[in-house]
Amino acid sequence: MGKNMYSSEVKWAVVKAKLSGDLTNKEIMEKYGIKNVSQIKTWMKWYRTNQLHRFNQPIGKQYSYGFGPESESEEEGKNRQLEQLQMENEILKKYLELSEELKKK
Repeated sequence: MGKNMYSSEVKWAVVKAKLSGDLTNKEIMEKYGIKNVSQIKTWMKWYRTNQLHRFNQPIGKQYSYGFGPESESEEEGKNRQLEQLQMENEILKKYLELSEELKKK
């Protein structure tokens, strides 16, 4: 029984689904093939504490100083950061839409 590895896309999709509030933890686990709810809680903690660099780190490779592999070029790092910021922007837009809908009710 080995460790599960999830892509950064899956991690971000889970965070986005959790923040939208459309799915329960159990539904998220079934949809994305996550075996333990603690994994969702860990990713949400990373998101809330702004440890966004951790979403791209492989298992057992937690870079503490450079926040990423040394082999990553500056351009790749900027592209990764841009993707993360775009996803955060989408999440915030969804949140604002939902809060506006709730105010109307």
